[in-house]
Amino acid sequence: MIKLLTVFCHRKNFRDKMLHKIINLTVRDVRFPTSLDQHGSDAMHTDPDYSAAYVVLDTDSGLTGFGLTFTLGKGTEIVVCAVEALARLVVGKCLQEIVSDFRGFYRLLTSDSQMRWLGPEKGVIHLATAAVLNAVWDLWARTEGKPLWKLLVDMEPKQLVSCIDFRYITDVLTEEEALDLLVKAQEGKQHREDQMQKEGYPAYTTSCAWLGYPDEQLKQLCTDALKSGWTRFKVKVGADLEDDVRRCRIIRQMIGPDNTLMIDANQRWDVAEAISWVSKLAEFRPLWIEEPTSPDDILGHAAISKALAPLGIGVATGEQCQNRVMFKQFLQASALQFVQIDSCRLGSVNENLAVLLMAHKFNVPVCPHAGGVGLCELVQHLILFDYICVSADLRNRMCEYVDHLHEHFTCPVVIQDAHYMPPKDPGYSCEMLESTVQRHQYPEGNVWKNMKK
Repeated sequence: MIKLLTVFCHRKNFRDKMLHKIINLTVRDVRFPTSLDQHGSDAMHTDPDYSAAYVVLDTDSGLTGFGLTFTLGKGTEIVVCAVEALARLVVGKCLQEIVSDFRGFYRLLTSDSQMRWLGPEKGVIHLATAAVLNAVWDLWARTEGKPLWKLLVDMEPKQLVSCIDFRYITDVLTEEEALDLLVKAQEGKQHREDQMQKEGYPAYTTSCAWLGYPDEQLKQLCTDALKSGWTRFKVKVGADLEDDVRRCRIIRQMIGPDNTLMIDANQRWDVAEAISWVSKLAEFRPLWIEEPTSPDDILGHAAISKALAPLGIGVATGEQCQNRVMFKQFLQASALQFVQIDSCRLGSVNENLAVLLMAHKFNVPVCPHAGGVGLCELVQHLILFDYICVSADLRNRMCEYVDHLHEHFTCPVVIQDAHYMPPKDPGYSCEMLESTVQRHQYPEGNVWKNMKK
């Protein structure tokens, strides 16, 4: 009787704590004119304006959740429309109702019998799903008074597994296998958490070598980065081979023979072209070639991986990998040597958990994508969780860092000695300053009104 009463009281306390009814969802189109200075420029995206569909969830308790999905400017209004179409599935639900069956809620958003035709689980509708789910995870972490990474780290393995939709991936990872992987990783977990709190997670920088930067700017940024302790650098390539050779030579000379260099073509080439082009850049000893061809071409990536292996160059991809099913096939086909998860391309934390576990099973290191507004703030939570609770390994692992637009967030990312330092504030770190949102909202914000004059 006493035991039953204890359980009842525990459940009641849980319900009281989690009863935050979502009464409103707002989404705004927030854009930053980064194209003016060529920030973010690459071989395929020559004039990006870093942007976001920015979601706010209001509850009857007064607690608020914030989420976003990253875009490059034009088309953000389409994602906003998709978020609005999903709102009816969210508004009216209590947080407790969602998180007690998070797998079911994920399926509710991704498997609506009519809207799934727009995906399923890919494209604009999946970007919108990520924005909504990111806001829900932020709300949950705030309710618990924890940063998201700590919320995940403190979860029991069974609860983590219950957040994942295993549909379509059980031929590679079953629920039982996922649970076993998480249980085994419990050993040494506290030590790794303490290590991250002290040292942070290793990062690499993309900010020095956007494709549109002139040589003098590239050299100065490399010099500054080296002084700040950076040892891992990524260079954008793919527009012109002679230019790539020249720029890679500059970077390699600047950073020296012992620091790490990666190259990124942003989907520019056909398969044979990728093999030929990267072979001509092999003298600069890149660790990987990122997105060498279409992000949907799994077998093409496999062919490139096989051809470049004798040169010691791996293939990295994932920032535009549409869902866990495609990641499954990339891993099955040995088509990539570095998995690059994205906090907004996949279906938020839920789907990224599945990919982290599959990557661990295949022993492929995860090196997240974070080139965009808010992505550093988001993905730092996932990679901390991966090390502490899944991989327990830092070999060949690092998280991308881009030094743009962090000042627009209430809890901006903290980099110390080229390492991500674990966030301490509750939530998913993607709340923007309201003044920023108002100034940069498209098209009525002052930034955009003034630009049109």
